[in-house]
Amino acid sequence: MVKILDKEFIPFISADEISKRISELAGEINNYYQDKEPLVVSVLNGSFIFTADLIRSMDIPVELTFIRVASYEALKTTGKVREILGLKENVFGRDLLILEDIVDTGNTLEHLLDAFKDLGTKSIKVASLLHKPDAQEKGNKPDFVGFEIPNKFVVGYGLDYEGKGRELKEIYQLA
Repeated sequence: MVKILDKEFIPFISADEISKRISELAGEINNYYQDKEPLVVSVLNGSFIFTADLIRSMDIPVELTFIRVASYEALKTTGKVREILGLKENVFGRDLLILEDIVDTGNTLEHLLDAFKDLGTKSIKVASLLHKPDAQEKGNKPDFVGFEIPNKFVVGYGLDYEGKGRELKEIYQLA
């Protein structure tokens, strides 16, 4: 168990399970993007560890960029997406692979997909370390999923609670 601020979290997904699944995801992505060089768009802050481990496990050439969006306050999503740090690369006619730490309501994903489609991308796929199907309100689902999890609040491996817990090697769920 770990305590972060006023909350206690219990182990949920081990570092070994995460590592193994990321290797498998890399294989799936390698197969899909064979003979292509996608622009990988990592959604900060939560996906930075996932992004680093995933692209190092992939065998295809990629270009990497980062964007930052936010829709969480404390333990709940606000339902509104605020773009904080935008994209600088030209995405017109490009294959995009968006990397998310977690897809729950789908609001952020819908916002990103709409924004990128408006910019004339060739294709857009989404890889998410975690997916909460029971929390999803919007129709777009990730194309590549590390783990489907119940609708519980999680921290670790890049995910945070009030800015804390991102450094944990495992994923923990709220006790």
